[in-house]
Amino acid sequence: MSVHHPKLRSVRDRARQVVLFEIGGLALITPPFAWLSGVPIADSLGLLAIAALIAALWNAVYNTAFDWIEGRRTGRTADRRPFALRAVHALGFEGGLLLMTLPVIMAWTGMGWLEALVADLGLATAYVIYAFAFNLGYDRAFPIEPTATEAFVRAK
Repeated sequence: MSVHHPKLRSVRDRARQVVLFEIGGLALITPPFAWLSGVPIADSLGLLAIAALIAALWNAVYNTAFDWIEGRRTGRTADRRPFALRAVHALGFEGGLLLMTLPVIMAWTGMGWLEALVADLGLATAYVIYAFAFNLGYDRAFPIEPTATEAFVRAK
């Protein structure tokens, strides 16, 4: 039996995805974070820019690994991911990111671990919602072009 490995996004496409995601996230989430946390907007922007850099690196690694594993297990490309798996994908991404950003929030703001955890969970919640919507939109706007074999299988 032949195992089908679907095409992954190119490095250029993945870079575009990460850059658009992070710019959109900073624009949408910095103002409410500053307002709710009481951290001045300039400090909030600096903190979230550092968090965005961490997230961008994590995004590239996590999404590539997730897509690779999903493709090998299901034979499906990421742009054909079902709703429930999209939710698992977004939660897994944010859970890993939370572990990496909590110490940064504590150090940057001087918050205690509980305050920083609440702030980080708020950011994670906002980003889970944003990641779900962004990735769904991105997959619709920039579908992965199927290989000839995939096009034939999809046509059946």
